Amino acid sequence: MKTADRYHKWVEWSDEDQAYLGKCPDLISGIHGDDPRQVYAELCEVIDDVVRHFEATGKPMPVPRFRPMCAVIENDLGG
Repeated sequence: MKTADRYHKWVEWSDEDQAYLGKCPDLISGIHGDDPRQVYAELCEVIDDVVRHFEATGKPMPVPRFRPMCAVIENDLGG
């Protein structure tokens, strides 16, 4: 598993911004655009850049706090 895969990311529509928002709250504040697939692809690229920055500077990666629901069910509820 790549380091970036440990971090939850998603794309959602924002009525307020009239755009798709790509989010990964453990690493970046987010990106936006008109095409959800393009936003997700760009989000993944940005996350990869962030991981490379942490690795290049020798800083430890933040502990992932946000998890997909399936991980919550499996780990916390014994599902």
